Amino acid sequence: MRIGVFLVAAGFPGREPGQVLRDTVEAVVAAEEAGFDDAWIAEHHFMSYGVCPSAVTLAGVALGRTSRIRVGTAVSVLSARHPVELAEQAAILDQVSGGRFALGVGRGGPWLELEVFGTGLARFERGFRESLDLLCAALGQDTVSADGEFFRFREVPMVPAVRLRPVVACTSPGSVALAAERGLPMLLGMHADDEARAGLLRSYGPEDPGHVAAAVGHVADSTERAVAELRAAMPGWLGPGLAGYVPVDGRRGPRRDVAEYVDFLCRTHPVGSADLCVERIERTVAGTGLRHLILMVEGAGLQARTLDNIRRLGAEVLPRVRQVPPPGRSAA
Repeated sequence: MRIGVFLVAAGFPGREPGQVLRDTVEAVVAAEEAGFDDAWIAEHHFMSYGVCPSAVTLAGVALGRTSRIRVGTAVSVLSARHPVELAEQAAILDQVSGGRFALGVGRGGPWLELEVFGTGLARFERGFRESLDLLCAALGQDTVSADGEFFRFREVPMVPAVRLRPVVACTSPGSVALAAERGLPMLLGMHADDEARAGLLRSYGPEDPGHVAAAVGHVADSTERAVAELRAAMPGWLGPGLAGYVPVDGRRGPRRDVAEYVDFLCRTHPVGSADLCVERIERTVAGTGLRHLILMVEGAGLQARTLDNIRRLGAEVLPRVRQVPPPGRSAA
């Protein structure tokens, strides 16, 4: 069982973005000290929901501050990036970290970065397959070329050449099918409960190339205290944060009842006492077969509480869930 942390670099009210970024790196260091297997950093543009616009860059900083923990992106927005450029950056981090970097990518949405960076709405609507295939080629070959709708260039050497397999954020049957066709592991989001995750995993097929699922992880002396902390802090972040998802073409942006969403997270994810957190992780393993979870640990909105949460999860939860046997097997 692998357990990591998921860091949104969340822009809670009153928190200056530069300090949030520094705190995110500090949280990765704390996660390494607490015994987590990996740390994954989110990427968002032009919004307060997450204030890290380059997960690859911040991952590089975190890798330089650590020595053991694996650091990944969850996710780099592929629709707003050139796949070969992203592959080059991933190759650098892979080489200088001794193989501790993991690249997660996603299609993203019809948001403002498509306009600002000039990749355009068409890349989002029909270009993800081509982008992903080009990225995989650049991460798996010594040379790369392209002759498609969105990318066309002569053969060039990949310097440095690496062998990396990206993780793909999957939220729909189409993205699941795309990942399955290429044998790529999926990253499943916090919005899905165990039943929805199990459905996506069944759609993918019986193979498990290393799927990852994100969940909120928040431990306190009691479940009531843990839930109260998140209910008090998260709506003030999620309300203005989610409003930052602005479509480029006038279509209606996402709408979510924030209080209802926080309640959903609290009742389905590892939020509560240490015993309850262990119970819910065990339930997820039993119901889905997942063996790699990453826990969003910033929900209280205060850096001191985030670090305390990381340390307590490491001390009170990780040793117990790592003993959970795979589904269908009994403990030795």
